[in-house]
Amino acid sequence: MSDFTHLLRPNNFDDLVGQEHLSSPTSPLRVLCEKGVLGHSFFFGPAGCGKTSIARVIAKKMDMPFYEFNATSLKVEQLRKIFEQYKNALQKPLIFIDEVHRLAKNQQEVLLPVMENNSVLIIGASTENPFFSLTSAIRSRSMLFELHHISNEALFKLLDKALLNSKLTCTVSGSEEVLLACNDDAKDYLVASSGGDARAMLKLLEFASNIDTNITLDILKSLRPNALSAGSSEAGVHYDLTSAMIKSIRGSDADAGIYYLARLIDGGESAEFIARRLVILASEDIGNANPQALTLTTSAMTSVGKIGYPEARIILAQAVIYLCASPKSNSAYEAINKALNTVNNGVMLEIPKHLKQTGDGYLYPHDFGGFVKQSYMSKCLKFVELKDIGYEKKMKDWLISITNIEK
Repeated sequence: MSDFTHLLRPNNFDDLVGQEHLSSPTSPLRVLCEKGVLGHSFFFGPAGCGKTSIARVIAKKMDMPFYEFNATSLKVEQLRKIFEQYKNALQKPLIFIDEVHRLAKNQQEVLLPVMENNSVLIIGASTENPFFSLTSAIRSRSMLFELHHISNEALFKLLDKALLNSKLTCTVSGSEEVLLACNDDAKDYLVASSGGDARAMLKLLEFASNIDTNITLDILKSLRPNALSAGSSEAGVHYDLTSAMIKSIRGSDADAGIYYLARLIDGGESAEFIARRLVILASEDIGNANPQALTLTTSAMTSVGKIGYPEARIILAQAVIYLCASPKSNSAYEAINKALNTVNNGVMLEIPKHLKQTGDGYLYPHDFGGFVKQSYMSKCLKFVELKDIGYEKKMKDWLISITNIEK
């Protein structure tokens, strides 16, 4: 059986399916690559969206030897051997590291010197934003590009390309080779059930072709009974359903929240993804109006990861109803956004001497019954605006009472 993913791997930017914001002739990534001045870069996006394919296209376009690693199994000695091999070479290699967010600190430190002198080109990929796990030194020497789920329209184009490719054949009846056949229902399911993941679609097609070259919906469903995590038969439905569930919970409509939860589950959405969204909502939209919301949703996230469907649906339903019935406050969300905006605009206050590790004059609140007035910022800045909602009102009243701040 042929490896469909390998045979259909793009050879240039024009062959790439989806990710037009990176592959179009005017995209910054492509322009830098074609000029031969692309710097160290990190790609992040969902599985099967083309991160490795783009890295290979870059290596081919810039005429660079390509070395592919996975951070989970990468050894420092492997890197050093390549660095030494190309130490005085006229041609520098491209080192591609998948799951780059899993790089250990010592592995990152080994990369720094070659990133600084540009003796190699480092490209990393991850399904998570790697900048949160990479050191500031590596971040400052690289660029970040986001990839998205591949649209259904693009997947249909890739599927048609696969079916018309004479290389993608299956051996039947001894040595006889035939092209694949796929009816419209089967095509629709191949795309709809793959959740924007091109690799998943091609793998399903590959497995089905090993059963019969005339691929039917029944064969596909026997191999993949439910859709993958994106879970939509139309482009954008996955995100729209998630958005509708979140907004319904934010609006305290329990029936709507449960309905959209059911739609997501029925569409094959992973329980872990739904649970993560509920944890975020617990802090963003409920916060300290009901602090237990974060505890309950975090517990739900742990539980569904261990239990899975079908029972996970009950845990998710409990969490959704609880969040709908909780008082809402976005004060924490607003406070951190204001503070980050202030820092990003260059407001860097000097830390008061008595708050530093070696500073004198710090008043230990517990020596004063739990609270004592003293300065904690060299300039008065206001970010937190607690609301008169749920438990948050108690927090606000307590702060007012101990600090004698007028409402």
